[in-house]
Parts: sequence; structure tokens; C-alpha cells
Amino acid sequence: MTERIESFGDLRVYQAAFKLQQEVFKVSKAFPKEEMFSLTDQIRRSSRAIGANLAEAWQKRRYEAHFVSKLSDSDAEQAETQHWLDTASTNPHPSAVNFQNDPLSSVLRPPSSVFCPPSRHHLPLANQRPQQCFFR
Repeated sequence: MTERIESFGDLRVYQAAFKLQQEVFKVSKAFPKEEMFSLTDQIRRSSRAIGANLAEAWQKRRYEAHFVSKLSDSDAEQAETQHWLDTASTNPHPSAVNFQNDPLSSVLRPPSSVFCPPSRHHLPLANQRPQQCFFR
């Protein structure tokens, strides 16, 4: 039996993105004060935006162009987050290196199947048989 997805909070990818955002916040607390308005701010913003865009994609799932746009935005934010984590790991921020082998890194490198044609993934309208959502 498949699990019913009632909201974006039920999506595994959203849950992983939220966990990543929390971990990034915790790790970035150790960054030097001189990084407060550059690296720290940027990495926190981009990591938070991954889940925010997934939530927006969920709400706009019935409108294919909007759905794909928000997934694309989420993917761009994960790439930016990866950039900032890479930057932090090459500078004297050893706590950021932990993300390279972390299970949460799968959020940062989603499978290419995430961006298959959206018609295969968005939820059906009323009176249609549900399709499997790629988020699960």
C-alpha cells in the first residue's frame, strides 16, 4: 500500500531539505564573524530556499509550467548551497567538510529523474486515478 501525501510536509525530499537547512544553520554557527554577511548569510538563505521552493512547487502542482519552474528554482538553490558548502570546505571552516559524505548530500545532488516531463509526476485532478508522485 502506498502512503498518501496530504501536504508538502509529507514529501521525503522536503523532509530531507528541511533537515539539511537545520544542519547548515547549526554548522554555520561555527563560521568566523567576518563571514557573517557573506558566506554565512548566503549558505543559510540558499539552503532554506530549497525546501521553500519545493513547498511552492507542491502548491502549484496542478499547473505544469509553475510546477516545473519551482522545481527548477529548488534545483538552482541546491546548486548554490553546494557551491557555498564547497567554498566553506576549502576555507578554514572544517565543519562544512562533514557535508561531503553526509546522507543529506543526496538533497544537494538529486537524481536526474527529478526533472523528467512533469506530466508524469504532478497529481491528477479530481475524479482521476492517482499517479505515483516522484517525491516519494
